[in-house]
Amino acid sequence: MSCLSKEYRLNSSRDFRQIYQSGKKWHTPSFVAFFRSSEKLEIGFVTSKKVGNAVFRNKARRRLRAIVLENENIIITGKYVFVAKDELFNKSYIELQKDFNFAFKRLNLYK
Repeated sequence: MSCLSKEYRLNSSRDFRQIYQSGKKWHTPSFVAFFRSSEKLEIGFVTSKKVGNAVFRNKARRRLRAIVLENENIIITGKYVFVAKDELFNKSYIELQKDFNFAFKRLNLYK
């Protein structure tokens, strides 16, 4: 998947709520990763108004989406939610990649 097609997106608030309540999570300085096991890969991105205006929120989602798509072949299937923090803009892409790798190693989410 070169872009996040519709079949891989989390859309319903029910799915988000279930992942928040019963999923594993790991905090990094730039985002929070939530995971719940599932047979299908589904991913959601969340940015609150604390991050900034619409331009910054969309940029945060794009940056997180790029990192996830780069690593899609090595993560296990399941439902993921990534919540962006405002610290995300103070980090370079390489530092975000390191945060992502650290979180996924701690959660044992690599194949």
